[in-house]
Amino acid sequence: MRTGEPLPAVGEVLSALATGLWHWDTATGLVTVDAEAARLLGLRAEATTLTEVQARARMHPVDWNEITGVVQLAVAEGTLAEVRIRIMDEQNRVIRVVRSRSKPSYDPERRAFVLIGAMQEVTEPSPTTAAARSSTAVTGDWRRSREAFLLDAGRALAEARSTEEVLRVAAGLSMPGFSPDGLAVFGVEGDRLKIIGHHGQQPGDEGPFSHMSLETDYPAAEVVRTGRAVYLSSPEHYRDRYPVTWPLAAHFGRQSWAFLPLTVAGRTMGAWMAAFTYPVAFTPDERSVLTTVARMLAQALSRAEAAESARELTDGLQRSMLPKLGPEIPGMSVAARYVPTGGGLQVGGDWYDMIPLPNGRLALVIGDVQGHDVRAAGLMGQLRIALRAYASEGHRPDAVLSRASRFLHGMTYDDDQDPGDLRFATCLYAEVDPRTGALDIARAGHPDPAIRMADGTVLARRTDGGLPLGIDPDADYPTTRLTLEPGETMMVCTDGLLETGGHDLDTGWQRVRTILEEHKGDDLEELADALVQAVHGPSSHHTPGPLTDRREDDIAVLLLHREGDGCGCGDTVTPPQVRRTMLTVAQAEPERVGVARAQLRELLHDWPSQDQIDSAVLLLSETLTNVLVHTDADALLLAEIHGDGPGTRRMRIEVTDTSDDLPHKRRPGELASSGRGLMLIELLADAWGVDPRGEGKSIWFELYESTTDESSAPA
Repeated sequence: MRTGEPLPAVGEVLSALATGLWHWDTATGLVTVDAEAARLLGLRAEATTLTEVQARARMHPVDWNEITGVVQLAVAEGTLAEVRIRIMDEQNRVIRVVRSRSKPSYDPERRAFVLIGAMQEVTEPSPTTAAARSSTAVTGDWRRSREAFLLDAGRALAEARSTEEVLRVAAGLSMPGFSPDGLAVFGVEGDRLKIIGHHGQQPGDEGPFSHMSLETDYPAAEVVRTGRAVYLSSPEHYRDRYPVTWPLAAHFGRQSWAFLPLTVAGRTMGAWMAAFTYPVAFTPDERSVLTTVARMLAQALSRAEAAESARELTDGLQRSMLPKLGPEIPGMSVAARYVPTGGGLQVGGDWYDMIPLPNGRLALVIGDVQGHDVRAAGLMGQLRIALRAYASEGHRPDAVLSRASRFLHGMTYDDDQDPGDLRFATCLYAEVDPRTGALDIARAGHPDPAIRMADGTVLARRTDGGLPLGIDPDADYPTTRLTLEPGETMMVCTDGLLETGGHDLDTGWQRVRTILEEHKGDDLEELADALVQAVHGPSSHHTPGPLTDRREDDIAVLLLHREGDGCGCGDTVTPPQVRRTMLTVAQAEPERVGVARAQLRELLHDWPSQDQIDSAVLLLSETLTNVLVHTDADALLLAEIHGDGPGTRRMRIEVTDTSDDLPHKRRPGELASSGRGLMLIELLADAWGVDPRGEGKSIWFELYESTTDESSAPA
């Protein structure tokens, strides 16, 4: 350089010193190199921009991992980052060693590192020996890195549960020494290819390759036809071998391609394409890695496809087995919920149904087939169809359940049946008269219905019942008649609603009863959601959502509401004047006296005087027992509460029988064991009487509400 001449450009000076410049921004994932740095990396000597994957493919994997650690330490200490990097060729041999020095910085807003540095080749003192040693070392390190990569890739693919997850894992794989920047997975649909997923291309780029015939001169089609991999190491190789479809691939700017079969159990289910923007020689080691990844990818896709098919099957099965509730019922409304178990299936043995009947009435059915597996679901579907058929023929509730029990018994009990696989089903069948609110209920081992009265009082209505369906083909199912008054709601459910969360039937019922009592308003959809959510979390109306928790049992809930002037649940609605319950106590069922006592206590749940409640229960026992002991007739209990509010109410209990013999007061002796019934009524009741009927008589008594609890008063 002569004196006075201008200084050469910085780039010319660095080039003369065989020093390259590079820039790496981890936020964008791009590495920019000048011509000299590109040459040092084994690329064409021209300025270019690489992805992190492309840059990593040119470096020894151990050195790449070391770079990230050195950069973090340099930022923490505020020093330069200096590291030696072994550069590898396509055969995974070290071609040179370079030294990189950079000044890294950290951008907290973008949470990214930015590096600007220089790269210069390092001369080894003994090239031949060192090269041999480096080549051997790199080969061993690369093989160990490959094994670690395959273990990680296999674990990630095994954990993928859907096709989308499998493709996401495949797109994130960074193979040791070389990594594709474009991926595509092809499936087979009839005699055509279909794109299952792709990565590294723009949306819409898959268009020309979708629905391509398997006879097309295209690498993926040939792979599916032959089951053999196709490796194309250069554009010229691609163009010469597949001239027809080369124009479709040319505009992507790739330099090498690998098409591998996706084979499971000897069947080629598709093809996997890995494309590279730099030349790849596809050495035996590289082909081994690609082949292993293709096998793992095929297995993962096969598992995901099977799981998705099972989910689609069970979803469809559930949609077909759980019909939408029928047309609107004049004067009534219905709501239902079904939540399947979390055992893997989206459908189980629980079901509900609403069936129009020939007489203009309708039937509400809810049931539970034992088990949560496919067999339970299949039996449930068959039993539901049989029930609909028997009901549509016009049979009464008891006849419908008797025929259904015989049907299920014939399906599940035979000489060759494994005793451990015998199934039964619980069921509740209610025939509803929308005009009068009459409910004729037959029950087969199912939980009793609950009635939410217009003022919010909730009673468990005891109904006669028989054995679960399928146990005894000759079982009887007595019918109980209830009346749903205006403003009242009936709830029937499977035991999953009661027993979920470690509860038994008793404690589970108390929990559900509290929900029914505390719910305000008469919107059945809101009440159905409240019941399911309080027990178990959000529900779906008729189809299940994702199952993120493990449910203990299926849940089915059916609600029937008879419209009235007001439900008495809100602040602006006037409570009804009468709260009542009815119960029949047959001569052959004296144990139902205890049921009557419990039902009366439930009816008086908000009565302030415990003494009056105890008196009413005692007098009820006396009157019912008197009918059972001194007549041959059944007893009909009618209990009512009249009044507008606390302090003004009166309870009236009436027991009716068909005997014409009127009771008489007696003076029992000191040791007599009977004869005190009417004396107790006269002593404890505020009013009482005996009314003859056309056939039989009724004994009644009344108690007027006391605003103070006499049991807590001082003696």
